[in-house]
Amino acid sequence: MASRFVDRAVIHLAAGDGGNGCASVHREKFKPLGGPDGGNGGNGGDVLLIVDPNVHTLLDFHFRPHARAGNGKLGQGGNRAGAAGETLEMRVPSGTVVMTEDGEILADLVGPGTTFVAAQGGRGGLGNAALASKARRAPGFALLGEPGETRDLVLELRSVADVGLLGFPSAGKSSLISVLSAAKPKIADYPFTTLVPNLGVITAGSTVFTMADVPGLIPGASEGKGLGLDFLRHIERCAVLVHVIDCATFEPGRDPLSDMDALEEELARYTPSLGGDLADRPRVVVLNKIDIPDAAELAEFVRPELEARGLSVFEISTASRQGLKELTYALAAVVEKYRADQPVPEPAQVVLRPLAVDDAGFTVELDPEEEGAFIIRGSRPERWIRQTNFGNDEAVGYLADRLNRLGVEEVLARKGAVPGSPVTIGDVQFEWEPSTPAGVAVHLSGRGTDVRLENTSRIGAAERKEARRIRRDGPDGVEDEDEMDDE
Repeated sequence: MASRFVDRAVIHLAAGDGGNGCASVHREKFKPLGGPDGGNGGNGGDVLLIVDPNVHTLLDFHFRPHARAGNGKLGQGGNRAGAAGETLEMRVPSGTVVMTEDGEILADLVGPGTTFVAAQGGRGGLGNAALASKARRAPGFALLGEPGETRDLVLELRSVADVGLLGFPSAGKSSLISVLSAAKPKIADYPFTTLVPNLGVITAGSTVFTMADVPGLIPGASEGKGLGLDFLRHIERCAVLVHVIDCATFEPGRDPLSDMDALEEELARYTPSLGGDLADRPRVVVLNKIDIPDAAELAEFVRPELEARGLSVFEISTASRQGLKELTYALAAVVEKYRADQPVPEPAQVVLRPLAVDDAGFTVELDPEEEGAFIIRGSRPERWIRQTNFGNDEAVGYLADRLNRLGVEEVLARKGAVPGSPVTIGDVQFEWEPSTPAGVAVHLSGRGTDVRLENTSRIGAAERKEARRIRRDGPDGVEDEDEMDDE
């Protein structure tokens, strides 16, 4: 029967898209100018990874790697906002590590309820009611919703265990965990009986700890022989590593000391991605199967050599239960010491990172692929591009106003841009047409002043008042004769 244990999966996630805003005008009898009443679009749903203690494998993600959250609904007239998209919650086992395809670790999910936002939903677009202002009292457009984030992530399960068992195939690791805990791994007298890691919970006095049994290692495992080093990720969190040595093996060229050296060499080739080094972990050596007379003699012979290396050595037999009590309490003591040496976990703090005073929120660069062209980068300009409906002239004008207020035009002018220069923001390229005086790029004046007011053809209040007097009294300031005769 094929194994149902999966400890690595590649998933393809898509958060929900934000709903578009609504451009609507209030219509009511005897109220022809009801004003804009378009509602905002709903936000797209997020994709969350949540640790669930009832989940023990990544099997579900292996068969269903694609997942998508709900889209936000469209805004409607009458100031009705669209509903937010449904958030997708994906349950993962404790000890799941979330990585990019390049191997960058994004999150280490340990503990029930731990949550990670794997994909962020898109923002809903504003309706024209929210876009109304003194200068734009009845916008004839609305903003589009932003697309949701799409990500390809790698999930790896790394068991949360205090003690890790290492050894050659058929060394007795599965037997040891079965007699110390309630775990029931498959046990047989042939190599590679253990194909998946097994976890067991062990109680020693007032100390409760967990033990992980991984498939057996052989020389050359780092080169792909046997089951390789794929399952060593399950011992990265262990406080102590236990070498289970088979003292009753009949294979030629094997003895406890050579087995120990071979295993240590393979461990040295493995680099934990969670940090640290397995060489720094405490070691305990278990000489197994001493219920066989020849094995007991061999254990007595090699024990002094192993202790001379500074290792704690225990002689046990899983068949007769000899030495198990001493081993259990010794492991509990090592685990307790390891826990006491760990720093006290500090509560999560909210870190506020305000923008620097000189941070404009965008950058303007020369386009290396096109002479005289520019590329604008920044979260705000790129978001505004995604929200703009380029089929609506008024929406395009609103985008130009926003970019101008942000200072994009001033920086483009300083960089040497001229009218008609190609400018790229996000996925959109357009020809720059400055909104400054006379259609040329000039620097705007200081706050409270505007050079555009110096050259204006608009009639002022005084001129309008004089024009009314002339129409009433005539150019000479004398009332018309007809009016005098009427009097």
